[in-house]
Amino acid sequence: MVDARDEQDPYNEHRRLLFSTAYRMLGSVTDAEDVLQDTWLSWSAVDRYAVHHPKAYLVRTVTNLSLNRLTSARAIREIYVGPWLPEPLLTSPDIAAEAEVADGVSTAMLVVLETLSPVERAVFLLREVFGYSHAEIAETLERPESTVRQIALRARRHVQDRRPRFDADQNQRRKITAQFMEACAGGDLNAVMELLAPDVTAWSDGGGKVTAARRPLNGTDHVARWIVGFLAKPDLATLTMEPVVINGELGILATLGGHTVGALTFDLVDNRIQNLRFQVNPEKLSGLTPHNGLARP
Repeated sequence: MVDARDEQDPYNEHRRLLFSTAYRMLGSVTDAEDVLQDTWLSWSAVDRYAVHHPKAYLVRTVTNLSLNRLTSARAIREIYVGPWLPEPLLTSPDIAAEAEVADGVSTAMLVVLETLSPVERAVFLLREVFGYSHAEIAETLERPESTVRQIALRARRHVQDRRPRFDADQNQRRKITAQFMEACAGGDLNAVMELLAPDVTAWSDGGGKVTAARRPLNGTDHVARWIVGFLAKPDLATLTMEPVVINGELGILATLGGHTVGALTFDLVDNRIQNLRFQVNPEKLSGLTPHNGLARP
């Protein structure tokens, strides 16, 4: 995105942190990269000698640019076709081994963050994910510290009430992922049903660009029949699936003719798949290439 001519430049030094902040704020790889580009332009124009704390300046710039973009994006999402899901992002395999980190970047968590207001989201991330003090956040957002404390408490309670419970046993997740791919590839309806929780829900985000369910699907039978029926379409005969780490958790990447066409993330509870999130909008798959990566908090 930016030609990094000086590896010691603070922007380059903190770029992964800046991308991580923007991505968690926006749930969009494309928007996060745009925010980083705008941050670079701001940084390249500022008097470096007047900036006493470059990291704080850069984080503040990314946060405020993300807030502006998120505020306008929420209006767009109100008229979005079908369910809106965050853009999936390939992450390092070792992130999945750490439960707290995986939970912090999971698709499920990004969906929960969508239910916060833009300012609540910024405060929650800066405080709970990146460990900034209330005073630092108050300076970043140019709000009284007492107000920031109230927002932080309200946002934390909101997230705790909605934070999904998930199984952290990675070996079991690998086993169930493999079984699910095998059942789907073989069109085995009963095998798919056995892997799903009774209260399973499936969301598919096509954005009106490709075929996808316009509403969430509920129940083992309904979800399983939709999956098997969808994969039985003749134009998907050469579809391939492979396990990859997406947003800190083992998920499934789907390719067709050598091109990425979708990603599946899911919650695993009591060794059953409880929630499935299919991202198939072709405009939201740019984060599924190896050059993108999410910085660890």
